[in-house]
Amino acid sequence: MNCQKHLFSIDPEVTYLNCAYMSPLMDSVVEAGIKGIKRKQHPWGVKGEDFFDESNELRNEFAKLINTPEPNRCVIIPSVSYGLANVANNLKLSEDDEILVVSEQFPSNVYPWRKIAEESRARIITITPPQTTENRTKLWNDYILNAITPKTKLVACAHIHWADGALFDLVSIREKTKEVGALLVVDGTQSLGALPFDVHRIKPDALIAAGYKSLMGPYSIGMAYYSEAFDSGTPIEENWINRYKSEDFANLVNYSDDYQPQALRYEVGEHSNFILVPMMLEALKILNSWGTESVKTYCDDLVREPITKLRKAGFVIEKEGARASNLFGIRLGAHHNMNEIKQKLVSFNIFVSYRGDAIRVSPNVYNDSKDLATLVQALTE
Repeated sequence: MNCQKHLFSIDPEVTYLNCAYMSPLMDSVVEAGIKGIKRKQHPWGVKGEDFFDESNELRNEFAKLINTPEPNRCVIIPSVSYGLANVANNLKLSEDDEILVVSEQFPSNVYPWRKIAEESRARIITITPPQTTENRTKLWNDYILNAITPKTKLVACAHIHWADGALFDLVSIREKTKEVGALLVVDGTQSLGALPFDVHRIKPDALIAAGYKSLMGPYSIGMAYYSEAFDSGTPIEENWINRYKSEDFANLVNYSDDYQPQALRYEVGEHSNFILVPMMLEALKILNSWGTESVKTYCDDLVREPITKLRKAGFVIEKEGARASNLFGIRLGAHHNMNEIKQKLVSFNIFVSYRGDAIRVSPNVYNDSKDLATLVQALTE
């Protein structure tokens, strides 16, 4: 695919390499939001079916993105923490059971497990990476696999690490968790939309993602997938729209004890958001038209030569295949000074993030070779 910068309104004086912070919105996504706001100006035009039709369409697009034939396993959520809370609410733990997380994981994928572990006197096991730059990601994955034992009840990790893009071997982790009867819960926030994710191949018990990063959607909406492991679970809220036959407005006061099928019980109340849903829907339609494999290939090609140049200048970057290309960490060599580098990037109007000891660079399809050349120039001057 070609660069898609023309679909966005990005200041030509800005080098925005910070999609992992939040993506810019495509112009058509902004237009969908404005149209949604105007709809609320005239509520007499909002029909009963409008509470369901666009949400159904959004679930279908997300199901297509992650390759599942079951859109009713896909639900609309307001945040990653909400999606993970539904998992935590249905996780049964005993004393000395173990939950595995990776070091410096995003807080929303740590706090729920800390709470339920404390309540049940279970243990949180944090898997730290090796103190080496050689084969760091491979060794990290080995540490995770070796830590999964019959005591493990849940492995909670991302598809790629949010700080430096390290790729976790989810297929192998899934196989090991199945052997011991543990759940696998994946945070796909930093990868979905930019990296292919195949639910049929990986078979996670839950997949959670915020919508405002590589899914190219607005803030305060996300998507989740729940497997059959949660079909009989208890959601964290009881709302009318998730109940059986809630489409029949005239029958709502005939209260039902049954939920909508499969994972729909876990959807947030008022999920028929007439502003955010059409924005997220427009973004996912475009992503599906591109194909995540094409987005990945574009980012691979975009960063390959710049990364080679940065390595030659003494910067430390994980090798291709062990890290993502839409998000990667640049660690400093012995002769580099982080404060000086931060000042230099500001002077070049380059937007990146700093996570741990890494400069986090996260390009996407709105970036071109000029953007990466500007980054290389700023870092190597």
